[in-house]
Amino acid sequence: MKASIRRNYCSPSQLKIEQIEKPSPKDNEVLIKVCATTVNRTDCANLTAKPFIMRFVLGLFKPRKIVVGTDFAGEVVAIGKNVNSTKIGDRVFGFNDTGAESQAEYLATSENNIFAIPKNIDFKLAAASLEGAHYAYSFIHKVNIKAGHNILINGATGGIGSALLQFVRQYDVQITATCNTKNIALIKSLGADKIFDYTKEDFTNKAGKYDFIFDAVGKSTFGKCKSLLNKNGVYISSELGPYSQNVFYPLLNSISNKKVIFPVPYNKRKTIPYISKHLEKGNFKPLIDREYLLDDISKAYDYVIKGLKTGNVLINLNNESTTTPKLH
Repeated sequence: MKASIRRNYCSPSQLKIEQIEKPSPKDNEVLIKVCATTVNRTDCANLTAKPFIMRFVLGLFKPRKIVVGTDFAGEVVAIGKNVNSTKIGDRVFGFNDTGAESQAEYLATSENNIFAIPKNIDFKLAAASLEGAHYAYSFIHKVNIKAGHNILINGATGGIGSALLQFVRQYDVQITATCNTKNIALIKSLGADKIFDYTKEDFTNKAGKYDFIFDAVGKSTFGKCKSLLNKNGVYISSELGPYSQNVFYPLLNSISNKKVIFPVPYNKRKTIPYISKHLEKGNFKPLIDREYLLDDISKAYDYVIKGLKTGNVLINLNNESTTTPKLH
């Protein structure tokens, strides 16, 4: 089978497509024919081992897993003898932030790592619904959002930000979002009440008070945002921040009426059922920016790593014709 391979931490140009043996499922595993996956921020961190802390999870000197990929949507084609929660032909999806080895034509994984794709959702939307929404869930469940709150989302066009905006929209709150000029209409359509165009203005220099500032791209800091927070306001960032400050600031929460919370992700047994529920209801639809075939995966990584994407970048393993760019 074809698979996207790296034996050392590397740049996108060094990622290779190789023919390797198809995995065989163990007794408690299923074999999945991968139909779609994405290239996301987590994938880029896993590819390059940047930040350095990734090495303590993935392997200090070289990655323990050589096949890359963290999310997948596909069809079960074989099952181990002890598997009883799924059957051949089931449509499933899943996510593993330390690597699912999913940027390949097939993957084998424990039955505990897969979830049924909602009936009205295709493989592409299923794959695109995972990584960003998984982390977005952590933002909103680390705080207590109430009707009337004012919320700012920095970076509303990314995988995390676009999911977060749609999840937050379900509350009776006022939402301010940042995005670039070309995506203003899109972000308004997802539910933002007010928008700052970050190519023209810095939201931290503007008047406004917020109960929560969700930095979904990690490009601001608590120091810059603190004056914008109401009393008991909370700042959450998707990144560690300079000198990993967002990990240490929470230790000082007891001496300040403005807090930092680091969004340690919840277990996917909580996040993916939540995502599935909102996919089924139709109040969450992941954005797809571009599609690539597996053979062009280096181009996909290069695009994502440059910070150019809106929503999600899809890898289409059904070898269906692709349209680039596409955003829906």
